[in-house]
Amino acid sequence: MKLLVTGGAGFIGSAVVRQAIRDGHEVVNLDALTYSGSLTNVAPVANSPGYSFVQADLRDRDALDAALTEHEPDAIMHLAAESHVDRSIDGPGDFIHTNVTGTFNLLEAARGYWQSKGRPEGFRFHHISTDEVYGSLGETGLFTEETPYAPNSPYSASKAASDHLVRAWHETYGLPVVTTNCSNNYGPYHFPEKLIPVVILNAMHGREIPVYGDGGNVRDWLFVEDHARALLLACQKGAVGRNYNIGGNAEAKNIDLVRRICAILDELRPKGAPHDRLITFVTDRPGHDRRYAIDASRIRDELGWEPEVTLDEGLALTVRWFLDNEAWWRPLLDRGGVGQRLGTGT
Repeated sequence: MKLLVTGGAGFIGSAVVRQAIRDGHEVVNLDALTYSGSLTNVAPVANSPGYSFVQADLRDRDALDAALTEHEPDAIMHLAAESHVDRSIDGPGDFIHTNVTGTFNLLEAARGYWQSKGRPEGFRFHHISTDEVYGSLGETGLFTEETPYAPNSPYSASKAASDHLVRAWHETYGLPVVTTNCSNNYGPYHFPEKLIPVVILNAMHGREIPVYGDGGNVRDWLFVEDHARALLLACQKGAVGRNYNIGGNAEAKNIDLVRRICAILDELRPKGAPHDRLITFVTDRPGHDRRYAIDASRIRDELGWEPEVTLDEGLALTVRWFLDNEAWWRPLLDRGGVGQRLGTGT
C-alpha cells in the first residue's frame, strides 16, 4: 500500500513509518515538525526508495489537499496530535486547534480526495486515538470498545472530539474509516517529557525522579513497536466503521514502574545505584485519572494481533536504547518545556 502517515516524525508515528517501510509499503510522512517531532526518528528509513516527506500543518487545508493530490495514497493513517496531558492543562488551545480543527481539515481533505477518485472501496482513513477518552477506571474492570466516553483532561477531550468527528464522517458521508484507541506507549525514540524517559534520564544524571501524588495511578503499557504492528494490521484488515482497542496486557502502578526502571539501571549502570533513592513524590496533576486498562480481545479475535514484548523485556530494551543513544536525546532537552514541571496552572 501507499500510506500517508500524519505525525510520522513523532514517537508513535515514526515507529509506524519505520515498520511500514520494513514491511514493503510506500510511505508519505506528513508532519509539521513542532516541538516534539524530529526527522532523526525516521533516519533509519529516510533513504529508502519508498519513503518521502512533506512538511505541512493539519491546520493548513490547502497543504493537505496538495499532498493528497500529489501523492495519491491508498490510506491515511492519522497520528498527528498534541498529546501531553500536562501541556494541555497549561495551554488547551493548541490541543483544540490541532486535534479537533486539524482532524476536521484532514477529514474534509480526505473526503474530497476519496470522492475525486470515484470512492474506491479499498481506501481507508485510519484514525489513531487513546484510551484516555474513556476516562478513569476503578480498581477493577477494563475499557472495551463500548465503554462510554468520559474524558477528564483537555487532551483527552480533544481526542474524544476527534473520534466523534471521524465517526460522523463515516456515518454521514460514507468515508471508509477505522479507529483505534491505544494504551500508554513506551520504547525507543520516546520524547523526553513523558514519564518513562523522564525517569531514565533523571536517574542517569542523578536528579530527582518526580512521581505524581502517591504513585498509585495505574496504566496499561504497550511497547511502541507492538503498537505499530497493530496499527498497520488494523489499517489493512480492520472492518470499515469498526473500532479496535489496542493494549499491552501490562498494567502497572506508576511507582512500581519507576522502581522497575531504577532496578534495570542499577544493573546496567551500577555507578549511580541504588537509583530508587532519587524518587520524590510531588504534587499530583489536576484531574489525574486513577487507572486505565484495555480489553484488547476484539483485535486479537478478529485480526489475530497480540503484543509480543512483555513489560520487563520492553523496559530493558528502552533503558538500554536511551543509554546507547545520547546523540538522539541530548538535543531534545533544549526544546521548550522539556525538563520543566508543566500542568500546574490550575
